[in-house]
Amino acid sequence: MKRVYFIGIGGIGMSALARFYRHAGYSVSGYDRTPSPLTRQLEKEGIDIHYEARTDLIPEEKEDTLVIYTPAIPSDMAELAYVRERGYKVIKRSMALGEITSGKRCLAVAGTHGKTTTTTLLAHILRHSGKDCSAFLGGISKNYGSNLILGKGDTAVVEADEFDRSFLCLAPETAVITSMDADHLDIYGSREGLMEAFGEFAGKVTGNLIVREDLEGFFRPRTKAAVYTYSLSSGGDFHAGDLTYDGKGHISFGISYPGGSTAGCMLGVPGRVNIENAVAAFAAAYLYGCPPDEIKSAMASFRGAARRLEIRLETPECTYIDDYAHHPAELAAAISSIREIYPGKKICGIFQPHLYSRTRDFMDGFAESLGMLDSLILLPIYPAREKPIKGVTSGALLEKVGIKDRILTDKEKVIDELLRRQAGIVVTFGAGDIDRLAGPVEKALKERCSEK
Repeated sequence: MKRVYFIGIGGIGMSALARFYRHAGYSVSGYDRTPSPLTRQLEKEGIDIHYEARTDLIPEEKEDTLVIYTPAIPSDMAELAYVRERGYKVIKRSMALGEITSGKRCLAVAGTHGKTTTTTLLAHILRHSGKDCSAFLGGISKNYGSNLILGKGDTAVVEADEFDRSFLCLAPETAVITSMDADHLDIYGSREGLMEAFGEFAGKVTGNLIVREDLEGFFRPRTKAAVYTYSLSSGGDFHAGDLTYDGKGHISFGISYPGGSTAGCMLGVPGRVNIENAVAAFAAAYLYGCPPDEIKSAMASFRGAARRLEIRLETPECTYIDDYAHHPAELAAAISSIREIYPGKKICGIFQPHLYSRTRDFMDGFAESLGMLDSLILLPIYPAREKPIKGVTSGALLEKVGIKDRILTDKEKVIDELLRRQAGIVVTFGAGDIDRLAGPVEKALKERCSEK
């Protein structure tokens, strides 16, 4: 193969693969539905991208062209149908990642929540500790400015995505499983179906399996790997303790591990929600061979991942945070962490639901989590690959949210609605295209602060 063509190149996982193949010397191009900051960056890196489904822009040389697609696009999409009909080699993103990491020491992080931060921190720890690795991340690392880290060694750190059973294409030496809440029920049908897939993933682990302590009973019978447990503070092989808050969201803590403990750890990103992820990353790095003192040093210099409790603006008058949360449990964890970081301040949340099916399956959970806000600006559902489901709307969700200050509006009116409110904390939540609002929201809040 000389050429790699991506259908859905702007996705966070797809773009990491595009960068990998480009660096490896292939001719890389692709399609995405809309331009974004990420696609513009790929274009600056020399990758040709178009934004209309045009089969005439697909490389004609099908004998030496590999086509990689994301299952997030509709199965009847014109370009995908075209390459299949004409005999191109066509594989899913997950298969490409499985082939790339085959034969390497693969450290994979799975879980319905927390995997991006944990994966990004684990890769940073290994690099900081002098352990050369490559990494395929589900977010943009603030330390490295990319979702792809390239190394020369035989170790790959990988975010293992459960969507469409993608993680079953991996065969990790070490794996972390952070959580297993019900999600992607359009794929799995039920939480039990999701759990069985996670169990199958655990059975593919050849060395160490690190699971949150409350999940041990489910996974231990399903794997031949050595099982280690971790928790925030309730025990397990690896756990945090002596949490001390500095009043600005940062927390000093110790970590106990088999054979010892390390005191005075500090993450370079705020929030209690990140401490548990740090314990998981510590466990994986320690079992890989990183010295505890090196891990401690790496955690202090960690700058997080974009859109994971990312503080984009912080002034005495107003703070703006952008977060990827798109599941009720993620929303609740993020809002709770923000309350701890900024006690007593009012929080205005701007939320874009992602997928009709997820909104339907967790309508009450979303309403409960969003009710933790002081005010809510709700956007229409981002459909992604789905068609509307009768009765499933943002309006129906809004009616269930139990706070007085709530409104449904479209993206064009968000700034006006936001400026009518005087919340000390503004947060954008969602996994659709709400990230396109981050720049305008930040600009508007800066201007409001400068007027005071």
